[in-house]
Amino acid sequence: MPPRTARVPIASVVAGETPRLDGISAEHVHLLATAAGPLPPVLVQRTTMRVVDGLHRLHAAIAAGHDTIEVEFFDGPERTAFVEAVRANISHGLPLTLADRRAAAERIVRLCPQWSDRMVAAVVGLSDKTVAKVRRGAATDVPPPDTRIGRDGRARPVNSTAGRWIASELIEQRPQASLREIAREAGISVSTVRDVRQRMRRGDAPVPALSTAVADPPVAVGPPVAPDGSSLLEGLKRDPSLRYNEVGRELLRWLELRTIRTTELGGIAERVPPHAAVIVAGVARRCAAVWENLAQELELRTDAPAEAIRPPVRPGCRS
Repeated sequence: MPPRTARVPIASVVAGETPRLDGISAEHVHLLATAAGPLPPVLVQRTTMRVVDGLHRLHAAIAAGHDTIEVEFFDGPERTAFVEAVRANISHGLPLTLADRRAAAERIVRLCPQWSDRMVAAVVGLSDKTVAKVRRGAATDVPPPDTRIGRDGRARPVNSTAGRWIASELIEQRPQASLREIAREAGISVSTVRDVRQRMRRGDAPVPALSTAVADPPVAVGPPVAPDGSSLLEGLKRDPSLRYNEVGRELLRWLELRTIRTTELGGIAERVPPHAAVIVAGVARRCAAVWENLAQELELRTDAPAEAIRPPVRPGCRS
């Protein structure tokens, strides 16, 4: 097994990047260079000898005239080296500024888009809501993943609508099944399954946004599937809180113009010339990212308990 730490020539160590927007602090380097006693080892990536954490300690050792330095090896890939650097700087040493942490969050959601907001927040020392805002700002050029990995290491779908419908079917078929068992089969969290069960007991639809608008799930042949946009929109059109005020009607008209029906997509891919396929795919992804951005904004407005969630009555969009 390779050694975890070693003393190596300073010339063999490569000064890597830092999560600090202002770079190296000369004052902090001087403080470390004149400190009594040995400094903690510098964390370096084993394969490249690039500094992951400890640039100030490296510069302090150089300023003090040392030829060698104690290092601890990091064996992770390049993609996670920056994440480890941020995590280390959050836990000790010269604190990262708020701007440093926001910039680090933006880079991490690009490096690891499948990480949940809470997982990124735990690394950079911000709230999950702040990370969500940072993610929305990067959404135009970062394709949204289908799943996110939480702090417990489990992958969960970004949009749980389909999982809620599946869970409702499983609950009807096996009412004695545990929440954990249903959650595992439906691909959603235990708390989401609990919410689905409570809604079904009240006679509501399993999806929060449909609880006052749609009485029955979509008809499916074989495994249950989520309704397409037109099905959801028809439900919203029957919602009195939207139908009987001008703001609600304006929202419905806006959605009507922008909702794609599943039947409209038949044969579209075959009709796109090969030379234009990549461009059309890019347009589709940009549109999907804008809609995902809007969905996240709306979901952030539903921090109330599940029983209190009701459909939004005012339009909110970001083009």
